[in-house]
Amino acid sequence: MATCPDGKSSWPELVGVHGEAAAAIIERENLNVKAGIVKEGTLVTTDFRCDRVRVWVDSYGIVSMVPKIG
Repeated sequence: MATCPDGKSSWPELVGVHGEAAAAIIERENLNVKAGIVKEGTLVTTDFRCDRVRVWVDSYGIVSMVPKIG
């Protein structure tokens, strides 16, 4: 697994928050990452990237899984 730069790497406190707000918080708390909103059930690549956080949301746009670097 890749070694990422120091900084926050997961955001469990954002589960239940609106996805857009969560993405903004993530990018503010770790300037090395870009947060992308992904709807549950969407197929995504499995590669690990230190500069990416996927924000998984349900059909209401609410964060359903802990956002983390990857």
